[in-house]
Order: sequence, then C-alpha cells, then structure tokens
Amino acid sequence: MAKKRIDHVGMVVKDFERAIEFYQTIVGFELKGKITHTNGVFQLAFLGFGGTDETELEIIHGYNDSLPAEGKVHHFAVHVDNLEEEYERVSKLGAAFVEEGIVELPNGYRYFFIFGPEGEWVEFFHRP
Repeated sequence: MAKKRIDHVGMVVKDFERAIEFYQTIVGFELKGKITHTNGVFQLAFLGFGGTDETELEIIHGYNDSLPAEGKVHHFAVHVDNLEEEYERVSKLGAAFVEEGIVELPNGYRYFFIFGPEGEWVEFFHRP
C-alpha cells in the first residue's frame, strides 16, 4: 500500500488577507502560495512551517461567508501518490463522492472529495 499522510487542513474564512496575515504574524506560518481556484471564484492560500512538506493550512475564501463565530474547518486532506488508483479504490468500496471526478487546479495540484460517515468532507490530494 502506498504511503499516506495528512497533507493539509482546509479552513473557510470571510477575510482572506486578514487570515493570511494573522497566521503568518501571530502563529508563525510561512505563505507558500496563493492561487485562484479553477472555478474562478475561490481564493486559496497554502501556509506551512520551515519550507518543509509537513501538514499545511489551506485558507479558502469565497466558498461561504455564512460562517459560525468560531470559524469553520472545511475538510482535511490525505496525500496520495496515485490519485487515479485511490479514486478507483474508494469507488469500489462504495464511497459517496461530493462531486464526481478528479479536479485539477492551475498549479497542477489534483484532488477529489468523499463524504465521511457523519457528512464531513475528506479530500484525497496529490501534488505533482
């Protein structure tokens, strides 16, 4: 079985730049990059520590501004080596997909989401 790890945790925010500034200045994250999602609506920022491949924080803006006061963790992502094989594997196991197919972002990152047993979102994610 291929090696897996938690790749990132996605957090939906109302104020994109304020969130990035907070996590850089107060928490000490480094901004690894910002992109606009392929859908042209969502803004994404990836932050981490020390330039390593450790678990990152993904800040998501434009998804939903109706957030509870305590904010919202949107999903967690599992890094996989072969996204197509993983898609096929979870399909055969009867996983419920959030949307069909694999999505590719402008930076080459690729992913798909499934629903967990309580409706939570689990992302399978691959970086080129």
